[in-house]
Amino acid sequence: MDSTGVAPREIAVPVSAFAALRAELTKEAGALPTIHALHRAGYDAGVHAARQFGDPEDVRRMSARRFWSAVSEYFQRRGWGSLTLDGTHGAVAVLQAGAWAEAAAQEKDPEASCFFSTGFISGLLSTLVGAPIAVLEITCLARGDDGCRFAFGSEEAIHELYGRLLDGVELQEALDAA
Repeated sequence: MDSTGVAPREIAVPVSAFAALRAELTKEAGALPTIHALHRAGYDAGVHAARQFGDPEDVRRMSARRFWSAVSEYFQRRGWGSLTLDGTHGAVAVLQAGAWAEAAAQEKDPEASCFFSTGFISGLLSTLVGAPIAVLEITCLARGDDGCRFAFGSEEAIHELYGRLLDGVELQEALDAA
C-alpha cells in the first residue's frame, strides 16, 4: 500500500519492451545516458516494488532463507525469471538469475547488460533492508555468458569490484578479493 492506502499498480508488458527501450534510448541519447536512464528507472521501480513485501520492519526480521525465498518468488511470479542467492565473497554477495527476462529480450551483444534489472534489484534491496545496496551485473546472458549474475553489497565494495574487473582481473579472482 502507498501513503493513500492504495496497492501499487502493476502491468504486464512483453519482454521485448526492454530491447526496444534500450535501442530507442541509445539512438536518441547515446549509450551512457541510456545506461543511466534505465538504471535510474529500474531503481525507482524497485523502490516501489518493495511495497509488495509489506512492512519493512517485518521483512527485516525474516530469516535470510525466508527473505531470499520471498525475493525469488516475487521475480518468478512476475515473469522475470528465477533469482537465487549464489554465495558470498567477502564484502559482496552474488545472485544467480535463471532465464532472466531482460537479457532474453536482447540480441547477443558484447556490450549488452541488464541495466534496468540492476537498478531494480538495487532499489528493491535498498528499500527492504533499509540501507543503500549497490548492484553490478557481473555476467549477462545477452553478452554471451552462461547466464546473468548480479553482485551486490555496499557502494564501496561494488565500486572496488568493478574497478578490479575494469583492470582485467578475472571474475573469480575479483570476487575472492572482495
